Amino acid sequence: MLVWIVFVAVLIFAFVFRHPHFLQDVKFVRSKLKLSCLIQKYNQTNFSIMDRFSEAVKAQPHKPLILYKEETFTYREADELSNKAARVFLQSGLGKGDTVALFLGNEPTFLWLWLGLGKIGCPAALLNYNIRSRSLLHCFSCSGAKTLVASEELQDAVEEVLPSLLEQQVTVFILADRCRTADVQSFKDKMSQASSEPISKDLRSHVTLQSPAVYIYTSGTTGFPKAAVITHSKLWSLSLLLTITGVKPEDVIYVSLPLYHSTGLLGFTGAIDRGITVALRSKFSVSQFWDDCRKYNVTVIQYIGEIMRYLCNTPKKLNDRSHKVRLAIGNGIRPDVWRDFISRFGNVQIREFYGATEGNFALINYSGKIGAVGRHTFLLKWFFPYSLVKYDVDKDMPLRDSAGFCIEAAKGEPGLLVCEISIRAPFSGYAKDLQQTEKKKLHNVHKKGDMYFNTGDLLSIDDDNFIYFQDRVGDTFRWKGENVSTNEVADVITRVDCIKEANVYGVEVPGLEGRAGMAAITLSEGQRFDSAGVFKHVKNFLPAYARPRFLRIQSSLDVTGTFKHMKGKLVGEGFNPNKITDPLYFLDEEDNNYVPLTLDLFHSVISRKIKI
Repeated sequence: MLVWIVFVAVLIFAFVFRHPHFLQDVKFVRSKLKLSCLIQKYNQTNFSIMDRFSEAVKAQPHKPLILYKEETFTYREADELSNKAARVFLQSGLGKGDTVALFLGNEPTFLWLWLGLGKIGCPAALLNYNIRSRSLLHCFSCSGAKTLVASEELQDAVEEVLPSLLEQQVTVFILADRCRTADVQSFKDKMSQASSEPISKDLRSHVTLQSPAVYIYTSGTTGFPKAAVITHSKLWSLSLLLTITGVKPEDVIYVSLPLYHSTGLLGFTGAIDRGITVALRSKFSVSQFWDDCRKYNVTVIQYIGEIMRYLCNTPKKLNDRSHKVRLAIGNGIRPDVWRDFISRFGNVQIREFYGATEGNFALINYSGKIGAVGRHTFLLKWFFPYSLVKYDVDKDMPLRDSAGFCIEAAKGEPGLLVCEISIRAPFSGYAKDLQQTEKKKLHNVHKKGDMYFNTGDLLSIDDDNFIYFQDRVGDTFRWKGENVSTNEVADVITRVDCIKEANVYGVEVPGLEGRAGMAAITLSEGQRFDSAGVFKHVKNFLPAYARPRFLRIQSSLDVTGTFKHMKGKLVGEGFNPNKITDPLYFLDEEDNNYVPLTLDLFHSVISRKIKI
């Protein structure tokens, strides 16, 4: 008997030695299954984040929910302020399921408005406060909203498109004491006069967990910004990220990412689920980050890779490790920055995750492997089917075998991540855009009749089964933490008289995350390149992160047989004057111009003497 016990013990030891992450893998999949079952239970009982918020208000009315600048708002105060907001919406004639577009930055009122809409069963479209003009109208319209609420700081942007909004009979509110035009109403004034009495749950009796909770805009990989439908069920999936990454009820989370982003919003909704406090920052500040963490006793931070790099690039201080932060949750951190961050700021657990706003699958690096976004295991794939399939970058589509099925990528080979669409992993698509919704679906991936979500992302799996993010495909690249639609940028810059065509893409810049915008352009017949005019145009019509940093003037643009712009060779050549004979230009913000990209200027950019 003793021999058998020793034999079994040796087998177990050998197995664990050969598979050191096995127990972690099992624990993670078990957690995902547990949360999946929980969401299914919520679906059956119609229990939403709003219901969780009501429970939290009753359980801990005096606990701080929001810390903002010098103000503190308790759970009860948040409840009362959101009741006021809900009543203003009801008095304005908002009906069941009507959408309201919110156009404002990170401030407590953003949260009261969103909660107020949730209490009366109305979804919110979260507009990026950087967009202007045509992009603003496009994003507003595709949500189906008939009401717009904007902050006082964005009043000029609203007035620019006001004639078009009024033509569509849109109700426009500004969060100001008084408005400059008779066609715009003061939401702030109406809210101050509204009752804070509880809102009847009957007002959202028409809502199920399959109803839209919010619309969050994403460029995805298939063109112009689209309003991703985030159902109440999907919102639970996002919110429970805090639970699965180890956030505890006594934590304080620091949210400096935009609330219109899924990551920023889940910081708030996840906090409601855990019953914790949110330290809210209007906008990320590298100089104030750690001071805020100390001021608010922050224990959990959110990040994108750019934020971590900024923090590591600040001058070292004696109090760098003087903070209570124990956990960092986010995505896009480079391995070298990861190492620098831990070395400098202490033993902070970094939980890098992978996921798309509209996606049906997520990965979390629960093992702490630097650079990875998660682990590939048979258990995970069994319960949440996904694959990395071979991808033809030039043809912009997955490779298929003679039978018409996708081919799985080998270990170490970048492959397109696709995830099976099912009851457990649904894909809700985009508001009022069936065509783009269908473009994100892949059929007959591994067998006839199956259907997978196309993430548009290339990932790879190493020999130890760690998964790494590699790149984006299609018509999107990421810069300064934002997704940039190449089609949208091309549409904007080709409205300049001197530009006939534009092929927009992202290029790598040494030492920086993401890809900087670049455009290969052709000039209109008989026109010269108006560098100052182009600069002025992109500055007026594109947010800073979407402006092409480099321009390349070509006599013609290479296209495929279906007249789609070819980007592969252009991306490979980047903006290197040593490889390119075409005229190159650089966006010089000090000179307010696109200036010729000389070799000296090129070396200044890649050595980071010039910041872009």
